[in-house]
Amino acid sequence: MAEPIAELKKVRLDKLAKLREKGIEPFPAGWELLKQRVKTVQCGDLSQDQKVVVTGRVMGWRAHGKLIFADLRDDSGEIQICFREDVLSSSQLEVVELFDLGDFLGVHGELFQTKTGELTVLVREFKLLSKSLRPLPSEWYGLEDKEVRYRQRYVDLILNPDVKDVFMVRTEVLSEMRRILDEEDFLEVETPILQPVYGGASAKPFTTHHHALDIDLFLRISNELYLKRLIVGGFEKVYEVSKDFRNEGMDRQHNPEFTQIEFYWAYADYDELMQFTEKMIGRVLNKVMGSTVITFQEQELDFSAPIPRVSFYDLVRQCIGIDLGQVNSEKKLLKEIKVRKLALDLSGTAGYGVLVDKLYKEFCRPKVIQPTFLVDYPYETMPLAKRKKEEPAKIACFQLLAAGFELIKAYNELNDPIDQRERWEEMERLAQEGLEEHEVVDEDYLRALEYAMPPTAGWGMGIDRFVALITNRSSLKEVILFPTMRPENFKSSG
Repeated sequence: MAEPIAELKKVRLDKLAKLREKGIEPFPAGWELLKQRVKTVQCGDLSQDQKVVVTGRVMGWRAHGKLIFADLRDDSGEIQICFREDVLSSSQLEVVELFDLGDFLGVHGELFQTKTGELTVLVREFKLLSKSLRPLPSEWYGLEDKEVRYRQRYVDLILNPDVKDVFMVRTEVLSEMRRILDEEDFLEVETPILQPVYGGASAKPFTTHHHALDIDLFLRISNELYLKRLIVGGFEKVYEVSKDFRNEGMDRQHNPEFTQIEFYWAYADYDELMQFTEKMIGRVLNKVMGSTVITFQEQELDFSAPIPRVSFYDLVRQCIGIDLGQVNSEKKLLKEIKVRKLALDLSGTAGYGVLVDKLYKEFCRPKVIQPTFLVDYPYETMPLAKRKKEEPAKIACFQLLAAGFELIKAYNELNDPIDQRERWEEMERLAQEGLEEHEVVDEDYLRALEYAMPPTAGWGMGIDRFVALITNRSSLKEVILFPTMRPENFKSSG
């Protein structure tokens, strides 16, 4: 049976005290040899007998007679180091005995290969850079519990190197997307996180209070309305990598705090944005993953252009048998749902657009596996999107779907302030009938539209979902460094 963690910590605290008795600082500010340091991965390119300085965390410890081998890990990889009795003094070896797994060490010595051919540093000089007072979980219970992994991400990263690889991919994705947008003359901007009126999506906001101004504010659920204000102001191409917040349920595809990229492009339309999306996704995947074909949950997904386009109306007809061209009101749709005995949770629902959206998400979206542009939704489903001139019951929009994930939403932006006001007022009327998540009237944004916004197309991608998909992770918690979690030892006030 493994020793309790308290006992193992006590052993380490005893070692800490002994180090200090020897005049050794367990948490020094640095080491004079750090300026000569090389990454462990670089050692493979150096010649035998070359002197090196390497640093890292001790991840392995093996005693063999008069030899002690340890594995030292930095952010580039691991290298074996060797403490030898005939090289080090007795006082140095006494210090080595006080080291533990998890400690950070710096070592100076020459490279050699063991009899088994493993590259190793023969330690001539060493420095304790930071003492680990808590044993790594593998020493006492392992780190298998996902809740513990997400809550203690720092330990997860130490014990599971592949986790770090996921977040390296995430960084590369964001960097490449920024690079593409910058090359296309988009301007990266910043918009408010604290907003007096939340908007840009139908979601419940988080609220806070500003004491100096004595006003309630909302954490943004989207940055859309502010970016479009900039289009009104004269910018033609803007984008933002934003943290957004929605006070909603949590599941494998939702986290209350998430990352989006949104851009707005004056004088473009949603058809141009589909072509641009194919180009961007192709370039990002080829750069980061080496191919436009990725594997998710044992299913190959091909993002190669051209990505197929499917009408929203056709998808609903194929999946459920309902023709939304004919079933074009809330009353008619409720009747169809009842006749077809479709199990659908209608709590918090009011209005045709919200009902259509729930129906689609429950019965249609999970069936779309290969990357697909789903186009031309009923206009009631997106209050900020512009109607199609030739088919006013539909909006000029698309979503990129894959493996049941909604990855991108884009549309021609509604720039008619009269139409926009009417749609928002309809949402507020539906809220009186029980609609829980809805958009609200933003008078300042309407004022901005009254100054005129040119024809514009807007585009938004959920970075968390995209990274989860391309790294074959089933939950967003796997691709968010510090996902929202219930606090440890939480006690409800209810």
